[in-house]
Amino acid sequence: MDAIAEPTRRRILDAVRGGERSVSDLVEIVGMHQPGVSRHLKVLREAGLVEVRRDAQRRLYRLQPEPLRELDEWLGPYRAMWADHLDALEQHLERTATQHATKEPS
Repeated sequence: MDAIAEPTRRRILDAVRGGERSVSDLVEIVGMHQPGVSRHLKVLREAGLVEVRRDAQRRLYRLQPEPLRELDEWLGPYRAMWADHLDALEQHLERTATQHATKEPS
C-alpha cells in the first residue's frame, strides 16, 4: 500500500482517525501548505483510505478503515513472528538475570 508509505499521509490518517477534519484543520495539523495537503488527500482518496463530503464551502475528510483492515490481516503472521521472537528474548533475559543473581561475588 504505497499510499501510507509517505509519513505526511500517515499523519493525515492519524488526524482523521478520530472523525471528520476539514482541509484547513489538516493544514494546521500537518504543518504544510494547503496545495501539498490537497495532493496527499487526493492520493489517500484514490487509495480508498479517506472519503470526502462537502459541507457548504468546506470539504470534510474521514477515514475509510476497510483497506487498513486488509493490511492488518496481511500483517498478522508477521506480528505473531515478532511476538515469538520477543517472548524468546524475554525468557533469555530472565534466565541471564537469574544466573547473575545466584552467582556468589568473588
